[in-house]
Amino acid sequence: MNLTSPHITFMSFSTLGLSSPLLEAIHSLGFAAPTPIQLGAIGPALQGRDVLGCAHTGSGKTLAFALPLLQSLKHTANKSAQALVLVPTRELATQVGDTMRALAQHLPHQPRVSVVFGGVSINPQMMGLRGGTDVLVATPGRLLDLVAHNAIKLSGVQMLVLDEADRLLDLGFAEELNQVLALLPAKRQSLFFSATFAPAVQALANTLLHDPVRVDVRPDAAPPSEIRQRAIAVDAPKRTQLLRDLIQQNAWSRVLVFVATKFAAEIVADKLRKAGLTAEPFHGELSQGKRTQVLADFKAERLTVVVATDVAARGLDIAGLPVVVNFDLPRSASDYTHRVGRTGRAGEPGLAASFISATTLAHWRLIAKRQRLALELESIPGFEAMETAPPASSAPDAPGNGGIKGLRPSKKDKLRALAASVAIQNP
Repeated sequence: MNLTSPHITFMSFSTLGLSSPLLEAIHSLGFAAPTPIQLGAIGPALQGRDVLGCAHTGSGKTLAFALPLLQSLKHTANKSAQALVLVPTRELATQVGDTMRALAQHLPHQPRVSVVFGGVSINPQMMGLRGGTDVLVATPGRLLDLVAHNAIKLSGVQMLVLDEADRLLDLGFAEELNQVLALLPAKRQSLFFSATFAPAVQALANTLLHDPVRVDVRPDAAPPSEIRQRAIAVDAPKRTQLLRDLIQQNAWSRVLVFVATKFAAEIVADKLRKAGLTAEPFHGELSQGKRTQVLADFKAERLTVVVATDVAARGLDIAGLPVVVNFDLPRSASDYTHRVGRTGRAGEPGLAASFISATTLAHWRLIAKRQRLALELESIPGFEAMETAPPASSAPDAPGNGGIKGLRPSKKDKLRALAASVAIQNP
C-alpha cells in the first residue's frame, strides 16, 4: 500500500483512534492538529501495519511513531523491552525519550522509558535497566554493549522503530544495525521513518517490512517553503569576518553554523568569541555533559552562536531557531536538507545562508540542481569574492569543501550487502 499526501484536509487527533489519555496528553502539550506524516502513519500503525514514512525534518515524525507505540504497550512484568526505537545520535535519543515520557503522562500504567547512548559511562545505564523497561530508545553501538553485558534482552520486542533510517544506514551504523536486527524476533511490527527514501533505506525496507504502508508527504526534495535561502559568494579566508558582520548587522539572536570538521568548529567558535560574540563549538568529540550544556545554553538564548559539525544536522529540535549558516557546504544534497531543516520548524519562518567560495562553487551548483534551487549568488559589499577556482583535479582536496560526496568510494555496494545479509538472517 502506498500513500502520498502533499495536501490533506484538516483533521483532529481525535479522529485517529487514539486513547483518551493520549489525547489528553496531546492537548496539554499544545498540539492542535496532526501533521500530514502523523495523519498518514498513525492509523495504519495502530492497526498493526508496518509503515515506511518519509517527511522533512521538523514535520512531526516522532509523534507519528510515539503515539501508536505507546497505545500498543501492554501492562506486564516482563523485563524484556516491548518496543525498541533505534536512533543515530545521542541528542535525538534524548529528544525521543523526553517526548515519550511527556505523551505517557496520563496513561493509567506509566510505561518505563529508558534512553541509552554511548559517550557516557555504561554503568548507570545498566543500573537503570535492572528492573526492566517497556520502551528502549537507543543508539545501536551502546545497545549492543548492553546486550553483551546481559543488561537487556530483545527477545520480547514487539515493535521496532528506526528513526532517521537513512542516517542509521550510514557506514558507521550499518554493521551495528545488522547485529541488532539479528537479535530481534522475526514476528514484530516495524516502523521506518526517514527524511529521504535513499536506495539503501528502500532496500532494507523491502527486506524487513511486510506489506508496508508507504507515507511520503514531501512535496519535493527541497526544504520547506517557510525557509528563505541565500547563497553568498565569499573568499574562504573572509568567511569568519563575514559571518560576524552578518550576525551583528542583522541582530541575529541565535545562529547555528555548520562546518566540515571538529577542528574548524573549535577555530571558528574561538574567533567569534574574540570578536565579542557568545559562541561555542559542538561536535562528536565533546563530552556528553559539554554537549548537553551547550544545547541548553543555546535553547535558553545564553549563546548566540553554536558552530557544529554534521553531528547536529539531525535530531536537534531547537524551537524558534531563526538562522542556519553553511560555513562549509555539506557533502550531499540530502545533508543540505537536514542542515537547513534545523530552522523553519513547525511552520515558523527561518533563514538558511550558504557561503560559496571559488573552490566550492561547482559543488554548490550540484546541490542547487538536486534541490531545485534557483538562487542568485549574492555579493556582500566589502566581501566581494576575488579568488578563482583551482584546476578541477585539485578542487576536491581544497580545505573547507567538507569532502564532496561522489568523490569518495561509493556506499551502495556495502548497503546492498547489508540488506542481503539481513534477508538471510530473517528469511
